[in-house]
Amino acid sequence: MTDATADEDALVRLLGPTRAVLFDFDGPVCDLFGGTSTRDVAEEVKRAAQRHWGTLDPDVSACTDSHGILLKLRDMYDRTSRPPRCRRPLDLAEGIVAQQEAGAVGRATPAPYVEEVVDALLGLGMRLVMVSNNAEEPIRTYLEAHGLDAKFEGVFGRDPDDARRMKPDPDCIKRARQHLGLPAASCLMVGDQLTDLKAARSAGTCFLGYTEDEGRAEEMRRSGADFVVSSHLTVLAGTRRLLGTGASCRVM
Repeated sequence: MTDATADEDALVRLLGPTRAVLFDFDGPVCDLFGGTSTRDVAEEVKRAAQRHWGTLDPDVSACTDSHGILLKLRDMYDRTSRPPRCRRPLDLAEGIVAQQEAGAVGRATPAPYVEEVVDALLGLGMRLVMVSNNAEEPIRTYLEAHGLDAKFEGVFGRDPDDARRMKPDPDCIKRARQHLGLPAASCLMVGDQLTDLKAARSAGTCFLGYTEDEGRAEEMRRSGADFVVSSHLTVLAGTRRLLGTGASCRVM
């Protein structure tokens, strides 16, 4: 597989003015679920919702994804009903999905060369944060277990009160930018999904796609990704070029 362009200079030009890198968690940092289905979690969420709401809407019943079920359940909650639905199933759903993520971090596999890339970016003076659709506490647990917690100055995960703010909504990126106090143009998001790209675009940040899926990579390019890589090795080569020239980012 080839990267978005053979012109390494383009990646260097992208990294050069970057002052902060916003990493998605599942994908660019680790493989959280190892390719396993989250169907069982979605089914558990549906059973909990049925106890309070009774019959579920067809789109909720058909959902088999842990993050998707959070959104579908929220949509059902927002639909007019008589009497109005209680929000208890939303809180239960968030707890069930967060518990699943917490259990998965102990088995998660680090993305190849991610630690080397993190150190290289820090060597350039860049600030690092996490922006994710996963719950914040499992992310912090993973970072601490892998000695990365001191390298990421902030974790901005799923809003436990409103699943509608998951990417492609730019909420987590906007919260990260508010923390960083940096212009959008000096921030670079690294993500492996088209929803990451859409969120980055909505927030006005640059976007580096990270995926081994050639079809997804091509779609990212067509959708305006600034660069797409299949491996952190490509990013590592770019950072080393900048380090070799003595370049560094000024953090204000």
